[in-house]
Amino acid sequence: MKTIPKGQALAEAPGPGMQDLATPPLEPGATGHKIGRRYSGDLFRADAVAGLTVAAVVIPKSLAYATVAGLPIQVGLYTAFLPMVIYALLGSSRPLSVSTTATLAILTASALGRAVPDGNPAALTTAVATLTALVGITLLLAAVLRLGFVANFISDPVLTGFKAGIAVVIVVDQLPKLLGIHFDKGPFFHNVHEILTHLPDLSLATLALGAATVCTLLVIEHLWPKAPAPLIAVAAGIAGVALFGLSSHGVGVVGDIPKGLPRLTLPDRALVLELWPAAVGIALMSFTETVAAGRAFVRDDEPMPSANRELLATGVANIGGALLGAMPGGGGTSQTAVNRLAGARTQVAELITAAATLCTMLVLAPFIAQMPHATLAAVVIVYSVGLIDPAEFRSILAIRRTEFVWAIAAMVGVVVLGTLQGIVIAIAVSLLALAHQVSDPTLHVIGRKTGTRVFRPASPEHPGDDQIAGLLILRPEGRIFFANAQRLGHKMMALVSARAPRVVVLDLRAVFDLEYTALKMLTAAEKKARAEGREIWLVGLTPDVMRLVRRSALNDALGRERMFARLEDAVAKFESTPPSTPARVSEEASSP
Repeated sequence: MKTIPKGQALAEAPGPGMQDLATPPLEPGATGHKIGRRYSGDLFRADAVAGLTVAAVVIPKSLAYATVAGLPIQVGLYTAFLPMVIYALLGSSRPLSVSTTATLAILTASALGRAVPDGNPAALTTAVATLTALVGITLLLAAVLRLGFVANFISDPVLTGFKAGIAVVIVVDQLPKLLGIHFDKGPFFHNVHEILTHLPDLSLATLALGAATVCTLLVIEHLWPKAPAPLIAVAAGIAGVALFGLSSHGVGVVGDIPKGLPRLTLPDRALVLELWPAAVGIALMSFTETVAAGRAFVRDDEPMPSANRELLATGVANIGGALLGAMPGGGGTSQTAVNRLAGARTQVAELITAAATLCTMLVLAPFIAQMPHATLAAVVIVYSVGLIDPAEFRSILAIRRTEFVWAIAAMVGVVVLGTLQGIVIAIAVSLLALAHQVSDPTLHVIGRKTGTRVFRPASPEHPGDDQIAGLLILRPEGRIFFANAQRLGHKMMALVSARAPRVVVLDLRAVFDLEYTALKMLTAAEKKARAEGREIWLVGLTPDVMRLVRRSALNDALGRERMFARLEDAVAKFESTPPSTPARVSEEASSP
């Protein structure tokens, strides 16, 4: 599914009602009952078209993802119903479409596989309700604690690798259904081995149907990207079973689906201790995908989705869904893209999608019973492969090789160790990346452009910049604290030893905080420099850093005469002071 650049959605997909540019902007979270008289007929028509279009995509995919999670197929309908209604009432993103995703489905499968290893249907129903409720509670607690910023702890390269790993796992998981082979599933490499071993036993009719479904999806996505490709493919699969009697040729079908509303399902407290670690990981991925999808499709005239509001909305949506036996859910990127492309203007479009899902539960369930497993597997595989983005990997590699390694590590971690462990690896790699970055702060040697008063970092691009004899200008960047103060001190000392300057100027304009350990390091460095016959001057202290320095021993060691507001003043003073004369300036001239 193509990503729509911010602000271009309306231009690319006008849709009914989209021409009504005079309609006042709606508040975030505005739904039909909140809009009142501002909600016009044009807006409703646009939302209705979008909602029905998205239903054609969401319903088949939700059914498919239920099978990925190892759950009865109707659970997909439950997941696309009540959670979507609740989010429409509480969420802050207008186009976001909430049900479940390929990532959440495979994470759910892993968690349920541990909790219910024998796959007992009744036990699975209770376990998934418990898991979904725990996911919702985790998201709610995060909203209460205002932990929306946590989503930023997984870096984009690591998330890219994680999703690629998920895609590989899903494809291997669904291939047996596409080939019509059967075996007891296990870890990733076990499944790969079994697939290769059972290739001689594949069902040609099943493979042909699966291949035809894949081709249908790809052709429609390429030629008619706005068409509901999954619905067309699913309808064709059901028609093929009915018209050609494919069941008699070994093509497996979904079978009977309960018609009507789901029953009330209560979580089991006995499963809480076993499922809560998985629930925390699933909640993190649900929130990350929800925020990413909401931000990706926001228009220029719409407010950015609120992270903490999204935690609240998805938390309540999951708790509500748990009572119907739904699987964990969140915002989906592809269905949100369809929603925006189809012309959705408000969350009313989601309510229309939920209404279509309800209609499917009450009326269309018997038709879905004839859906081939191979068709569902093809839908899952086609859309899961979209999680692998080679162009993104190439971009990461072109910019920074280290982050490319992090992306590969996250992908391999998911494939080799499992999806839930992959979340831990993704977070760990992201935090290690953050720790590496903050522990080794940038330190520039500053030179002066020849014939000017322009000072800039030394670079191969301008090798002719002047380095003033006897003066070393250093510019650190970022926060200096206990994790990087020692490393920064070593880098400074190495440069001082190599240059042997009379005065070292620390340009701190790019430093927004000095922690106690850093101040202690600078105080020790000043004492050592004084003993060696050189001085340390400070330049460009921000107000916050200045206040910290004033309260430390470094202030007494330097005095106001060795702290400057501008680098130009410090250099001018150095050049006007003979080498044999102690470098001192008046407070009036030097105070920042």
